[in-house]
Parts: sequence; structure tokens; C-alpha cells
Amino acid sequence: MDLQKHAQPADTAPRPADLRASDADRDRVADILRDALAEGRLTAEEHAERVEGVLHTKTVGELDAFIRDLPAAHERPAASPYASVPHRPQPGSLPADADTSVVAVFSSAVRRGRWRAGRRVHAFAVFGSVEIDLSEAVFEYQQVVIKAVSVFGDVQIRVPENVSLRGTGGSVLGNFEVSTLDSVQSDAPVIYVDGWSVLGNVEARPRRGRFVADILDRVQGKVERAHDKMDRKLRKHLDR
Repeated sequence: MDLQKHAQPADTAPRPADLRASDADRDRVADILRDALAEGRLTAEEHAERVEGVLHTKTVGELDAFIRDLPAAHERPAASPYASVPHRPQPGSLPADADTSVVAVFSSAVRRGRWRAGRRVHAFAVFGSVEIDLSEAVFEYQQVVIKAVSVFGDVQIRVPENVSLRGTGGSVLGNFEVSTLDSVQSDAPVIYVDGWSVLGNVEARPRRGRFVADILDRVQGKVERAHDKMDRKLRKHLDR
């Protein structure tokens, strides 16, 4: 094979702005827009319109267009925008018994809503389906290990967007897929999905638009304080 003939010239490399945007890129821009709303740089209508556009962008250059007129877009980025994920719990550091077990044999089982996620969760699907939804769960511990096993079945795991997600496992004539997720919050929960699928499916990914409540409350409080500040300024101006 003529390697020189098939080598791609350096000048044909895509520009950074033409690269496909990732979910992390969209989250970064959404955070900037959220802060701009809290600071009064954007109206609620402008914020909603731009966020809607961010969700449908395809390239990094298209994302930059939504924050080009905001000061935060031109600040020097930190060394790393994400918090370091704690080391995986060592064997024996967690109880062998599960705090919560969800089992489906020729049936379906669901765990969702407001529930307490312990340190260990077991999910088993044998000719059945299991759904574990952590988007509204209360995390009592920072690290949660989910053991997921699917045999001719399906295990679906959904997590909030502002946690870290890791996975280790495999499949035999099936599918094992964990969408790696990194949180910008140093104290955010870390979820480890371990397991196997045999002629089945195990899938873990974030559920868009859902966030851990205690982390979200800080953002909501920031927006409310910004609105109160704007109201005080307006009243002061009207009293003149």
C-alpha cells in the first residue's frame, strides 16, 4: 500500500469551529447562558431562545455564536472545567448486600421518582426489563455502584445531567453501553455501572433536563438573588 499516496495533507484538517459539538460543549454554553440570565445580561425570552438553539447545534462554531456577545465566552478557561472523579471504591469497602434490588424475570420492574439511592444497587433482568431512574433520587452517598446483569432482557439506567457516570462491563451477543459523564461539581455524586449482558442490553446515560436537586437549588438561588437585585434597582429608580 502506498502510504504517502493515501496520507491526508495537514492543511486539510478541519478547523476547530467545524468540529462536531459534544454534549459537554453544549452544557458549557448552557452554563454561560444561565449565568448571563442571572446577571441580567439576557432577558428570559433571549435565554430561552438561545438555549433552544444550543440543543439543536451540530458544530462548535455554531455554539460559539450563541455566546459571542457575552464576556464569559472570552475569559481564559480554567485548567480543567471538570472536577476530578473520586477513585472507584475498593473491593470490600462497600457492603456485599445491595441497598436496593430491582429484579425482573419474564416481567418488568421500575424504580423511579423520589427514592433514596444507597451505596449499592442491583438490577437483574432475565427475559424481562428493568428501569432504574435516578433523576429524582436522593443521594445519601457520593459514590453509588450499580450492578446490572441482563440475560435475554433489558436494563435501562438514567441519571441526572450534573453527576459523573462511569461504566465497566461487556456483552455476549448483546449490548453494554455506558455514556461517560463528568460533572463540574466537586461534590456531585459519582455513579459506577458494572455488569454484563448475554443476548440482552444494558444501557446507562444521562436524562436531559434533570439535575440533582441540591446542586440545582444553588443555581436557582443565584437567579432569584439576581432578580431581587434588579427589582431593588428598579424601585430605587422609580422613587427618584
